[in-house]
Amino acid sequence: MQFRTLPGTGVTFSTVGFGVWTVSTKMWGIEDDAFGIRLLQRALDLGITTFDTADVYGDGRGETILADAFAGRRSEIQIATKFGYDFYNHPGIQPGQRERPQDWSPAFIRKACEESLKRLNTDYIDLYQLHNPRIDALQKDDLFDTLESLQQEGKIRSYGAALGPALMPERQSAEGIYCASERKKPVQIIFNLFEQVLGLAICPVAEANDVPVLVRVPHASDMLLDRVTTETVFSSNDHRSFRQTNEAMRHEWQVNGVRKLEKLRFLTGETGRTMGQAAIQFLLSEPSVCSIFPNIYDEPLLEEVAAASDTAPLTAEEVAQINDLYANNFYLDAEKEAVGSAG
Repeated sequence: MQFRTLPGTGVTFSTVGFGVWTVSTKMWGIEDDAFGIRLLQRALDLGITTFDTADVYGDGRGETILADAFAGRRSEIQIATKFGYDFYNHPGIQPGQRERPQDWSPAFIRKACEESLKRLNTDYIDLYQLHNPRIDALQKDDLFDTLESLQQEGKIRSYGAALGPALMPERQSAEGIYCASERKKPVQIIFNLFEQVLGLAICPVAEANDVPVLVRVPHASDMLLDRVTTETVFSSNDHRSFRQTNEAMRHEWQVNGVRKLEKLRFLTGETGRTMGQAAIQFLLSEPSVCSIFPNIYDEPLLEEVAAASDTAPLTAEEVAQINDLYANNFYLDAEKEAVGSAG
């Protein structure tokens, strides 16, 4: 395992972390808390020391499961958690999968922090992140004054923003650039070989301002793990099943995703990397990226991603080939035209 430090904080993260939502929200089909705890503990045994969660995951379970898994071992791990959603007054899954109301008032932030500290059974949080903020939240000076006070009090070691929801990349680009350039604070984004909009927009700004970037969904919801084919059907308790309720959406993500994946086979084979490890090495080739949070839900996957940072880094030639593929939509349009001409 390799480690990178959040500039100006002294907080060191493992380059591969663990996204706790898979074991605390039941959105990946995991119903057994004991199994989730074993996965978390095994991750630490394999060198993963950084765990990214949120107070809203499982209405608090995303934090209490870490306390259960690492009782007596707090000094060995780094915890990144999030705040902003008022699940205290709006518990459970919201109608139509809508977002819960957010509260960015200083009083709510302090309450949320204190409750997270209790659930985590800790005196401090390593990285405290605004959860899916809009630009108006990032512009609130009283919000950031409160976070600065919490840092001075030792309750948080650093703070930043985790951007979302996933379907609004243009808006998130503006939010991420603002957070990195104006607030000069860590930014968490969706970034992977297939979804590079945010990374291309935000990472150069973050690097120029010495701001760390954290990455979630590095495997495009498993597409980059070689675990999804054109025939894969997800169960109703797997959040990815929503992509299959609309044929156009399914084709764009699943069918085209498989076609794109075949264009990336040069990253595996004799390199000694699996596709999942290559996807992580692609992100680690970006200097501003500090830590990556894969969606981990079984032990073979855990072992694969934990070893990713020790595989061969991508060469300049490999990165150039990736850039060309992405810039040309993996040449899928050209192939479609060729098939149409042949027909």
